[in-house]
Amino acid sequence: MRRLRQIGVGLAVTIACLAYAADRARVVHGSSDVYSASGVALAWGILRGGDEAKTIVVVRIVTDPDSFPLASVTAIDPFTERKKTQVNATTVGSGLDVRLPRPGFGDLPRTEFRFFRSAEQARAAAPELVVYYSGVPDTAPEFADEAALDKYLAQRIEGAHGGKGAR
Repeated sequence: MRRLRQIGVGLAVTIACLAYAADRARVVHGSSDVYSASGVALAWGILRGGDEAKTIVVVRIVTDPDSFPLASVTAIDPFTERKKTQVNATTVGSGLDVRLPRPGFGDLPRTEFRFFRSAEQARAAAPELVVYYSGVPDTAPEFADEAALDKYLAQRIEGAHGGKGAR
């Protein structure tokens, strides 16, 4: 009886560990204005406004819809852990441009891009992949013209996967 109890406890611990590991997202630190991994590509650019308050950070997200059809964006203060959802889990489709006011990065400097394989994962707030940045990448270029920014982001995404986008 004692042996069966030990086996039962061992199985329970093993199952709990496997469930914990399955629920854990892969967390990756993005550092450049372009991030690329299997199924995901991000490109950053800045659209200058008339002043700092009107300057917008634009992040283009492209995913392989078979890998990560849904994405969300959360801004976080790493010291107080205050969070603000910037974009609820949404379908990426052929691409998603996230537009964030640059001054907001002062209050909430950590930005997490969360990627989901299914609507169930999104509803459970259990992303498969999290790519986070601490502030706006220093390498993100600034543009005064929306068309120039759009062209740049398209080229960066295209080059992220050898001309194949995130597909």
